[in-house]
Amino acid sequence: MRMQPENLWDAVIACRAEYDGIFYYGVKTTRIFCRPSCKSKTPKRENVDFFINAREAMEKGYRPCKRCRPDLLEAVYDPHEPWVREVRELLEKEYHIMWTLDRLSRRVGMSAFHLQRMFKKYTGMSPKQYLNRIRVEEAKRLLADSGQTITEICFTVGFPGLTPFNRVFRRFTGRSPRAYRKLCCRK
Repeated sequence: MRMQPENLWDAVIACRAEYDGIFYYGVKTTRIFCRPSCKSKTPKRENVDFFINAREAMEKGYRPCKRCRPDLLEAVYDPHEPWVREVRELLEKEYHIMWTLDRLSRRVGMSAFHLQRMFKKYTGMSPKQYLNRIRVEEAKRLLADSGQTITEICFTVGFPGLTPFNRVFRRFTGRSPRAYRKLCCRK
């Protein structure tokens, strides 16, 4: 390994993701090895071994960390990505359900605060904003392609009433559902 142990140790202390895949470190007392970016508790320096690759760490009897998953092939593993994907898929499939942040957080098994913060970090919007976008897209499709009334569409896509439906629809499209339908039917 070309890098000096002091530089490797500095990368571990700072949780530097740019070193992921370049080296790994193992903790002698736990027999667990991690990526440099792992957010687990920083071990004592005297308890750390450095490895060029995950295979070397496993050959020396270390187990992969369950938090940073150094055994996966990706150079960078993000533990939040799978559940953000799960929440997105859930909202896309079950957009018609009356989701609240608390109900959604219980469904995916995390606190509402953490769900809100992480989802927004990864998608750029809150779960509610994401859900409303899906609902409006489906409402646009139904307004253009179905004979359902606006009220029926409102409830079909999961809004609790016409007032929130109209408000959200206008926010996303710049038009009321009625004006949108008239515009679509003219074409």
